[in-house]
This record gives sequence, C-alpha cells and structure tokens, in this order.
Amino acid sequence: MQVRPEQSSFLKKYRWMTVFIVLSFGVLLGRLVQMQLIQGRDYRDQAHNLMIRRVTLKAKRGVVMDRRGRVMVDNEINFNVYIVPRYFPPEAFGKLKKYLKLDDEQSRHIQKKILGAQGDRRAFSLLAVPAITWDQRARLETNAFELPGVRVLTEWKRRYPYGNLAAHTLGYVNEVSRAEIRRLKGYRIGNKIGRFGIERQWEYYLRGKPGFERFIVDVRGRRQNDKRLLRLLGPPSKRRQRPRTGSNLVLTLDLDLQRIVESSLRWHPAGAAVVVEVNTGRILAMSSKPAFDPAMLSSRLSREQARQLYDNPYHPMLDKTVMGSYFPGSTFKVITAIAALEERLANTHEYIFCKGYHEYGRKSAFRCTSKHGPMHFHSAIVRSCNIYFYTLGQRVGMNRLSRYARDFGLGTPTGLGLNGERGGFIPTKAWYAKNMPDGFRIGHTLNASVGQGNVTTTPLQLAMAYATIANGGKLYLPQIVQRLETSEGKTVRRYPPVLRRRVQVSDRTFRLVKAGLRGVVNEPGGTAHNAWDGRLSVAGKTGTAQVIKRERKSRDPRDWWRFEDHAWFAAYAPADNPEIAVVVLIEHGGSAGKVAAPIVMRIVRDYFAKVRPKSNRPGQGRRIR
Repeated sequence: MQVRPEQSSFLKKYRWMTVFIVLSFGVLLGRLVQMQLIQGRDYRDQAHNLMIRRVTLKAKRGVVMDRRGRVMVDNEINFNVYIVPRYFPPEAFGKLKKYLKLDDEQSRHIQKKILGAQGDRRAFSLLAVPAITWDQRARLETNAFELPGVRVLTEWKRRYPYGNLAAHTLGYVNEVSRAEIRRLKGYRIGNKIGRFGIERQWEYYLRGKPGFERFIVDVRGRRQNDKRLLRLLGPPSKRRQRPRTGSNLVLTLDLDLQRIVESSLRWHPAGAAVVVEVNTGRILAMSSKPAFDPAMLSSRLSREQARQLYDNPYHPMLDKTVMGSYFPGSTFKVITAIAALEERLANTHEYIFCKGYHEYGRKSAFRCTSKHGPMHFHSAIVRSCNIYFYTLGQRVGMNRLSRYARDFGLGTPTGLGLNGERGGFIPTKAWYAKNMPDGFRIGHTLNASVGQGNVTTTPLQLAMAYATIANGGKLYLPQIVQRLETSEGKTVRRYPPVLRRRVQVSDRTFRLVKAGLRGVVNEPGGTAHNAWDGRLSVAGKTGTAQVIKRERKSRDPRDWWRFEDHAWFAAYAPADNPEIAVVVLIEHGGSAGKVAAPIVMRIVRDYFAKVRPKSNRPGQGRRIR
C-alpha cells in the first residue's frame, strides 16, 4: 500500500510533536522532582520564613553601685516604636505621625531611616521613635490594623539618677554603628554600647546576653496566634529565649564623698579632683569639671546640643583626671627633694640664700616668687622656694630626677585604663638631645626641678604619688571596681588591692619630706597655712603652675583666664596616720594657696565629719535598689 505524500508529511510532524511533548513533560517532571524532592525543603523554609519573624529581646544592662551598694546607674522601662520597612506602606506614615504627634524634624528623621534601609535590611526592625508615653502606646495598639509593620516593644533604657555626678567615671551608652556591627560579635541595629567611662571599659560584663522571640505574621506583618500555625515554630524552647541580665559592678567610689568633691568645685569653671585610699589605691572620688549629661549623650543629640558640648572652651568631654596632662608646678618639688636626699646631695642643715632669682652662667631668668633669704631643706618645702630647688635640681641632674619621678609612677599611665588614660611626660637628657634644636641645656633641669619645662602629669598620677609618700613607699595600682556581682547580687569576683612596686626610698627621707609637707599647712609662712582651720591634721604641697611665659600674658586682653596659672594642691590626711590622699587642680585658678588649698581642706574636713563615721566597714551597708 502506497502512503500518500501528504500522509508521510503528517506522520513525520506527528512524530516530532510526540517527541516534543514527551521532552516537555520530561523537563516539567524533572523540574517537579527537583523542586519537590531536591529543593523542597529550601522552598518550604523560604515560605515559612515569610510567615515567621524573629525579634531580638534586648538584655537589661547591669547596675553600677558605689562601694556601699547605692545605685549610681540603673535602668528604666521604655516603650519604643519599631518599624519593619518591608511591611510599612508609605500611606501609613501620615497616620503614624498623627497618632504620635511627631514634629517635622522627627518625621524627616524617621523617613530618612526607612528610606535608607535597602536590601535585606528592609526585613529588620528599625527603631523609629524611642520612649513614647503610655497614651501614645495605647493609640498605636488601638489602631494597629492601620499600621502594618509597626510594633511597640517594652525595653530597658539606661538611667543616671544623679545627673552628671561622676559623669566621666561612669560614662554613657548610645546606639551601635553599622561599622561596629560588622566588627563586633553579638550586636544588632538598635543595640546600645558603652561609649565612655565604666560603661565602656566594662561593656563585656554590663551588656548581658540578648534573647529572642519567634512568631507568625500574615501578609501585612500582623502577628497571628493560630495554634496550627504556631507548630511551625517548633517546641517552646525554639520560640522564645529570655535575655540574660548583665553583671552588676560595685565601685570603690563613695557617693557621699563624690557629692562633697563636686560641690567643692562648683565655683570654678574647669578643674579636676581625685581622692584615693592611701593604703589600698582605691579611688573614693574622681571628678572632672565641667561634666556632661550622660542621659543626653545616650540619646540622639540635636545640632545645637552637639555644638554647645563640643565647642565649649572648657572641654566637658575631656576627663581631666586621667586625660589632662598638666605642668605639676611646685607639687613636683617632693620628687626633687627625695632624689637629692637619696643621692646624698642635700644637707638638711645647709642654707641656700634666695635673692629672688637663680644665676647660672650669664643668665638669671630663673626666678622665685619672693626674696626668701636663707633657706634650708625644711623651710624651702614649707615656703616653696624655687631657688633652693633649682640648686638641688642642678646637683641631682636630669636623668636621676627622671628616674625618681618614674619610680613614683609619673611619666607612665597608672594602669587604671579608663578613658584613654595618658601617661604625662618626664623628659631625659637623651630626649632633649634628640628633640630640641640646641640639645640639652642645664636650664631644662632647672625647670624640671620645680615641675615646669616639659614635665607634665595627670591629677590621678599625682594622687598616687602622694599616696605613695604617705604610706611610706608602696605604689598601688589605682582601683575603681571593687567587685563583680550577678544580677541577683551574688559575688562573682572580688578585686583586691594590687601593689605595683615598693619605691626604694629610705625611711629617713620619707620622714624629712613628710615633716616639710606638714609644715606647708601647719606652720606660719607655709604656702597653705591660710587655708588651715587649726583642727585638721593635713600635710600637702601647693603648686602654682605657670601656663604661659610672663612676657606674653598681657599681649591679648581677650580670654584673660587662659593666661592665669593652674592652681594645684596635693595632700594627705591625717598627717600622722594617713588614710586618704587628695589632689585638686583648678585650671587657670591662679594662686594655689588661695584657690586649691581651701578646696582640699573642705574635702578632708567633710570626709572625716560626714563620710568616715559611716564607713568604718567599707563596702558594707544597706543596699538601695
């Protein structure tokens, strides 16, 4: 039978169609197998992820307390508004603005934040409005169906109940940056991180461990509580994990003494004060003025607030106790005296005549505050005669002077490690030879011997040095944290005093220097005698540190205060059986005996009258929560 040509053509087309259909179904079947059997789990997970949301539950930061358990930093509850950009339609913004009564600046900030979320970040919750009121929260929850993607979370906010008291020591927190999120583990958008002081230094212990919560949402991002859908979340342990509260810190600070110190500084625009325990190195009070408001810095600053803070000529963001490096002036003379006695270069019965200036070679530019006449060792300390100490410094020499200063902890950081602590500076002959055009000259030693020239120190360094003199040669590591506790109050770790080293100075030298320091306060003619009330047993040394050369002081009448000398007083008390060492610096305060010494006397008087009787057993007492 002969097949017609048109039938042959049809059969060929039919076979090709059959092959095409079979191949098509084969591809579809293969794709179906791939989607169902090979990639089925992935697609199911993606579908579930569109329904399942995971929210991080922020941990409550640990509490910071003073040595007697009184709370200095804690937390308060805040209602914060979060927005998931993916589910938040533009038309809902007007309603959000209406319910929260946002001003134009707040509205622009929120819109910028939402529009700035790109890619995967659109699926994350962004903090839109912090700390709303109860009424605002009620309005949002009542109208939640109009605001898809909006949630109100109850969270903890850092609280500083005493305002700017001990602000530089305690520090502050604020929101972590994107760069920090990439660099640090465990941080997410909206988390807070310690930025300054204890909050920063002890961040690891204070921050706690965040938890999480997983729940089901519909296509508009609204939470669903259908029990059948909740099975997708797995067992309860995978649905919610409670955050773990951070550890509590018990500091060595005494709240009462901190108030006394800051009250004593209130009449001066800029300065610093440090009080330490002589026999432990524990810091009882530490104040830098002016201070900042930790609560303000923990939130978003306005432009005006930032301008006032960072353009302030008194530098409130500088912790002057550890970051301020100043000429110590005559407070440094104790180092010169100790070096001269130990090297047997000073005879305590030798008289050196002070005629108001010191001559060496053809120069006589090194002057004294007065024409004291004949001075011996004791009277030179009591009346702070520069000429006497120029002579001692010239005998001792720069390198030996530098060595003794470093033995007492000057020229290197104390080891507290707070707020980028500086080490001050103690020069040597080699340093001058390398860094000065004319190399080293004897005048550099003369300046150093009275705490001028290139010698600088911090108030904390000077306090530790005077504590070392007071206790007879034990240089302690300054301590700010006494113990670490769990959130329930159980002690995890105690931090006992740490001795850095024993200074190799004879008892005779300490006895002679201490007698001079006692005379500064207790003897007529002493530079701090006018501040003495006749009852306090205090030993110390004034220091009026020249800031700028005298011939330049009258050139510019503007900002006259910048040309005034710094006023120091470094002391310990009681003079016979020392318990505390106190250092006060008043920037551009002028005469140390008239300005700094009375402040120290008030601190010492109030410590023994108001603080010491209540703290016979330091670190114990009723805890205030």
